[in-house]
Amino acid sequence: MALAIGFLLFPDVQQLDLTGPYEVFASLPGAELYLVAKDPSPVRTATGLVLQPTVSMSDSPQLDIVCVPGGRGVNALLTDEQTLAFLRGQADGARYVTSVCTGALVLGAAGLLEGKRATTHWNALDLLSDYGAEPVNARYVIDGNLATGGGVTAGIDFGLALAEEIAGRETAEAIQLQLEYAPAPPFDSGSPETASKPVVEKVKQQTAAIRSEREALAKEYAERR
Repeated sequence: MALAIGFLLFPDVQQLDLTGPYEVFASLPGAELYLVAKDPSPVRTATGLVLQPTVSMSDSPQLDIVCVPGGRGVNALLTDEQTLAFLRGQADGARYVTSVCTGALVLGAAGLLEGKRATTHWNALDLLSDYGAEPVNARYVIDGNLATGGGVTAGIDFGLALAEEIAGRETAEAIQLQLEYAPAPPFDSGSPETASKPVVEKVKQQTAAIRSEREALAKEYAERR
């Protein structure tokens, strides 16, 4: 049976948020993957990689899995009614509604996080409560048909966990082995709990403007709830 999986594609998306789980889902039996954007124009990611949409929002089939990646381009989506309406419409018929990194904020802005446990990038985790979610500091969280991944590389973990839900553990483990996903980073600085204080502060300073805008938009949403 075909499994329609769609990733939202938008300017300044964080490409690994998308391509990490894409690589996992592409190995699922019967998977049909779509890159869904507003129009067919090529989309430039936050790091300069150009991706080609495969279907527009208006032409997208009903998706079994809809996935919203994150990135600095997320901010523009938080008040983009066309995107939010598309997600609400897809969520009505989807088997799973999902996100990676700050894509969770977009699900929140679409009203899809209310009363749910969810996670996102560590530098946006506290904002989830403004969207009615219970923030969870984890690599991924599955709550009913909502599945959210943490920051960037956590999208692979999220993808494998969802692959197990859909196709069973053996299939998910086989995908992991095929990808040789056995992380052994040279530094133990992949979370604010393990990174040094100067490194954490440096990252916060680098993302301060984006964080400030997201915080303001989250507060506006919370006031409307």
